[in-house]
Amino acid sequence: MNLARLLLLGFVLLSLGAPVRAHQVNLSTARVALTTDRTVTVEVALKGSDMDRLIGTKIYDAKEDVVDPGAVDAAAGSILAYMKAHLAVSGTEGTACAPGIPAILADGDGVIYRNSFACEGVAGDIVYRSTVLTEKDPTARQVVLVTQGKSEAQALLDAGNTTVTLSAPAPPLGSTMQRYLLTGIEHIFLGYDHIAFLIAVVLWARRLVPVIKIVTAFTVAHSITLSLAALDLVVIPSRVVEPAIAASIMFVAVENFFSRDIDRRWRVAFLFGLIHGFGFAGALHEVGLPMDAIVPALAAFNIGVEIGQVAIVAIVLPVLDLFDRLITTDRAKPMRATGLVYAVSAVISLLSGYWLFMRSSFG
Repeated sequence: MNLARLLLLGFVLLSLGAPVRAHQVNLSTARVALTTDRTVTVEVALKGSDMDRLIGTKIYDAKEDVVDPGAVDAAAGSILAYMKAHLAVSGTEGTACAPGIPAILADGDGVIYRNSFACEGVAGDIVYRSTVLTEKDPTARQVVLVTQGKSEAQALLDAGNTTVTLSAPAPPLGSTMQRYLLTGIEHIFLGYDHIAFLIAVVLWARRLVPVIKIVTAFTVAHSITLSLAALDLVVIPSRVVEPAIAASIMFVAVENFFSRDIDRRWRVAFLFGLIHGFGFAGALHEVGLPMDAIVPALAAFNIGVEIGQVAIVAIVLPVLDLFDRLITTDRAKPMRATGLVYAVSAVISLLSGYWLFMRSSFG
């Protein structure tokens, strides 16, 4: 097999399941509060890049990773029109609650929609309905935090489930943990830079024990920083974390050209796992943690990430072994085919270099 085909193989392996942007979670968040006088306050947060994608505005500055407040003010009418068409509060029979005066605010890299709805004259339960973002992208989600007095509950809306009954009881703990478990699995498969790191760090592996050490070290490390960041005990800006993640991927990919010592690579995986944990925390911050189940939800998300990692490694290693058998004539060779490792490492090096440039102040 020639080098061109090996490079193509590396690109295919790395591209499996890759979205347009790392950490593109297609997510909006909503805080909905129902008071005793049946007034509902709603606050919806949405990424500026998603808003541009939805209605064609140009409020998001990709280079600075922020929205332009002036552009948000200029586009407020269009944004409010979109929110009015895709968000409502009503009774279960469809009687609309009277909306107040809405507001659109710039908030870092996103926008916030705020409004209140008077439901005093609406009989029965009150329903929050939203197709914000999900009507455009069926894979998108909206996390809804519902507050009633001292109680809080959380719901997840998507294209097939667009309503939350505000007066419904809080979901059981098992349901909350299942939701965060799936979110963790989904994030590791959508975070293609994490996938690139896992592939690069195990490329020379031909035995199971070193792989177990690497995955375990990576998991322990990112679990530490993920927990610290998710609980706001340690906060590092994404403008620092994202380039650092790209640099870690480049390091392990380039190292493959100089070292085949797979037995000691768990140390590198642990060191860089600390950095990747802050990246996972960024995704978890988008979802938020339920106040009444912070520890179980955080644990479930961690477990979900681990399941995703194990699944990726379980898929990648047999595929690499298959190509080994196809291109290697020496069946007793103790290490993976050099050309295969170099080709995949070269592709990952180039891509991580591009990510590093785009995520740095120069990109």
